[in-house]
Amino acid sequence: MEKRDYYEVLGVSKNATADELKKAYRKKAIQYHPDRQQGKSEEEKKEAEEKFKEAAEAYDVLSNPDKRARYDQFGHNMGNMGGGFGGGGFGGGMSMDDIFSHFGDIFGDVFGGGGGRQRGGRRMNRGTDLRVKVRVTLKDVAHGVEKKLKIPRYVECDECHGTGAKGGTAYKTCDHCHGTGVVTQVRQTMLGMMQTQSACPQCGGEGKIITDKCPHCAGEGIERKEEIITVKIPAGVSDGMTLSMQGKGNAARRGGVPGDLLIVIEEEKDAELQREDNNLIYNLILDFPTAVFGGKVEVPTIDGRARLTIEPGTQPGKVLRLRGKGLPSPNGYGNGDMLVNIMVYVPQNLNREEREAIEKLRGSENMTPSDSEKRSIFARLRHLFD
Repeated sequence: MEKRDYYEVLGVSKNATADELKKAYRKKAIQYHPDRQQGKSEEEKKEAEEKFKEAAEAYDVLSNPDKRARYDQFGHNMGNMGGGFGGGGFGGGMSMDDIFSHFGDIFGDVFGGGGGRQRGGRRMNRGTDLRVKVRVTLKDVAHGVEKKLKIPRYVECDECHGTGAKGGTAYKTCDHCHGTGVVTQVRQTMLGMMQTQSACPQCGGEGKIITDKCPHCAGEGIERKEEIITVKIPAGVSDGMTLSMQGKGNAARRGGVPGDLLIVIEEEKDAELQREDNNLIYNLILDFPTAVFGGKVEVPTIDGRARLTIEPGTQPGKVLRLRGKGLPSPNGYGNGDMLVNIMVYVPQNLNREEREAIEKLRGSENMTPSDSEKRSIFARLRHLFD
């Protein structure tokens, strides 16, 4: 099924402020929250769950300035790298628990405070995101590229398997919440009886208490290591674009959802070619004889050099278009073009013989442009000043 527009999902305009987005998402989240679906049929619960996820996906993108800018430009095809949050879709990789972990604070005290609901009601931490810059060439942009990055990050402790407890077993079930990680309260509101949940104050919402900390990680459940991560950069990316790899950020303390790895694209300037959106531009300077008599010239392209035919009498400002020889569109809709801007070099240092040969042409009828030719030349040059 085709994805709905994110602004439509949240019911906001395209120029909505961050506060308006948060209010709109909170309204949708409360409307479709699982706690509001009690007593409904399984079909209705499933529909509410899908709408809950849809709203969370929309808010994840629109609440992030970088993601929102990419969404406004490219729509749902934003260069996602691995599904989940961060690239224009959950991709089936995020559960309801993950959503609560990601956005738990937005529900306020309506559904149990800022810790978020997690596995079996227990609180789940979320690791922090990592941000790295990756430099790419125009050739990388044209074809896509795979890069291996050495990244220092927090990973699950090998000794305690991320539990923070010695040997992975030195903990007990919390007596206060009986392992649920939450305490439940029922109170009277203007809407009737409202059940709220909050993190257990005894265990901090984890449902268990460590009796003997892991000596290797000091009870944190994580350790710092360097890892080699393979990053696939898709074709068509642009400078400043941010891609994400779900779960490749820092691991969370004592279990939970790992953060994401955010890859910021830095495009290297090419020595010969310039980029304008998906088009490539090359400024070709012809010598005077070639402009007059025509000939063959070579120009650089992404995949090597190409030979072009210059017609006799080629004027400065003419643009030759090589269709499909530009960069691919990030949404997969074809390639841009390569534009060859032609300029003619007028020599400044002439020897006597050269000066005499050109002097003989002064005043010749064919050396002076007609009015129509003048208009044509200026029309070609106009794009240089637009």
